[in-house]
Amino acid sequence: MAKVELMKIGKVYEGNVRAVDDANITINDKEFVVFVGPSGCGKSTTLRMIAGLEDITEGDLFIDGKKVNDVPPKDRDIAMVFQNYALYPHMTVYENMAFGLKIRKLPKAEIEQRVREAARILDIEKLLERRPKQLSGGQRQRVAVGRAIVRNPKVFLFDEPLSNLDAKLRVQMRAELIELHDRLDATMIYVTHDQVEAMTMGTKIVVMRDGKVQQIGSPLYLYNHPINKFVAGFIGSPPMNFLNVKVIEEGGTVMIDEGSFKLKVANEHVALMKAYVGKEVSFGIRPEDLPYAEGGSVTNVINAKVTVVEPLGAEIHLWASTPTQPLVARVPPHHLFKIGDAVAFNPVMTKAIFFDRDTELSILPVKWDEQAN
Repeated sequence: MAKVELMKIGKVYEGNVRAVDDANITINDKEFVVFVGPSGCGKSTTLRMIAGLEDITEGDLFIDGKKVNDVPPKDRDIAMVFQNYALYPHMTVYENMAFGLKIRKLPKAEIEQRVREAARILDIEKLLERRPKQLSGGQRQRVAVGRAIVRNPKVFLFDEPLSNLDAKLRVQMRAELIELHDRLDATMIYVTHDQVEAMTMGTKIVVMRDGKVQQIGSPLYLYNHPINKFVAGFIGSPPMNFLNVKVIEEGGTVMIDEGSFKLKVANEHVALMKAYVGKEVSFGIRPEDLPYAEGGSVTNVINAKVTVVEPLGAEIHLWASTPTQPLVARVPPHHLFKIGDAVAFNPVMTKAIFFDRDTELSILPVKWDEQAN
């Protein structure tokens, strides 16, 4: 397998439309890296430049140490799985999987061995004589993956391969692709707009927005240490709460004041937050870090009114609102809340993240790239 390096990669279309800007990304050998971001952020364009399906306007691309900017797609030793499967409708499953190998004029016995082995790995051995129209969506996706596997490429590329599947099948296929990565020990690059897919599948995530890489790191690092409000809000479901507050100091204690509540800043954050006394900041807190307070003796609370209750069995997503701002909490299911109920949240202030109102960057120290020194 191979290491993939993007050095100052950019893509500019006619009319000076910039789709990707100064992308510096290293995908190490055998990593499962997920590009994630909203539609139009440049993630698929970046993948297509790696594949050779889009010309590179700026920068250099290396695969296995070799610069491949001008190398045709067929010579890059990559295999790509598309969103729409791209199967030949007139061919059987076997013929679809074997087609690329026949074009390369591999011996018939080797083609047979590779196709049968890939079919065994993907549990589609009984489907080899069927045509695509006789398959379900999940079966077609397995065939598309199988067609990539038989190539035995240096790098696998996946462009939103699960977006056409229903929710239950997507969960199943996510697990199968994770298992496939472990089994093949391959370098895989996966594009999705679904942050749940990114969190559950990737060993490393690249978050993109408006053509720019926002942050790179392991799923948990990005979840716990977002570099800015965009990453914090995009990674996590339900998303992080952001409340506009003012940093104040009362009696030597650094606090945040929303108007309807005041909260004491955690000791480990005091030194950094003192520089913002008298200024407004964005107070970020994850839904699971907003337990509700039971009893009247609890301090450091956010008083709110319930606006929506979403029971999910193992937990409840509780949407509520202060007099001026909405928020959402993940709470246990043993308390039956109703719309209009008063609720007091007791935020875990050690888990709070504060963002500069002007730059939207985290006030707490965070690395752009988790692997950076």
